[in-house]
Amino acid sequence: MEQLLLHLIGDYVTQSDWMANGKTSRYLPALVHATVYSLPFLVLTRSPLALFVIWSTHFLIDRFRLAKYVVWAKNFLAPPSVTFVVVEDIHNSYSPAPSMDVAPKYSWGNCQATGYPSETPVWLSVWLMIIADNTMHLTINYLSLRFL
Repeated sequence: MEQLLLHLIGDYVTQSDWMANGKTSRYLPALVHATVYSLPFLVLTRSPLALFVIWSTHFLIDRFRLAKYVVWAKNFLAPPSVTFVVVEDIHNSYSPAPSMDVAPKYSWGNCQATGYPSETPVWLSVWLMIIADNTMHLTINYLSLRFL
């Protein structure tokens, strides 16, 4: 529970507008944010290695918005979904036929904003990316605090 609270404080309460808007496009806001984010973890550990892992991975995940690549890979590698479309056969009757939902939907060009296809509602794709981002941070933090 403590780790979760420190994550929320570091990622939301202490993150300024300058950090939030600049961290994915410039190094200085990302470095400052990663540092401010990591400082509260001194409450839970004095391990320099754990703090370095928390700091450096937070910097990399936020600066390069790595969560969008993770969710894109997850979606791209998933098996295509099968949908049924109505087609006319040679006797002028209509019947459902399988159609595969494939590559163009999950191409990087169609998913580069959030990792989700552009057809996904913006509010949903942004929140799913934020959730993936938080899950990545929390997992790394837990492993660092537990094992380093």
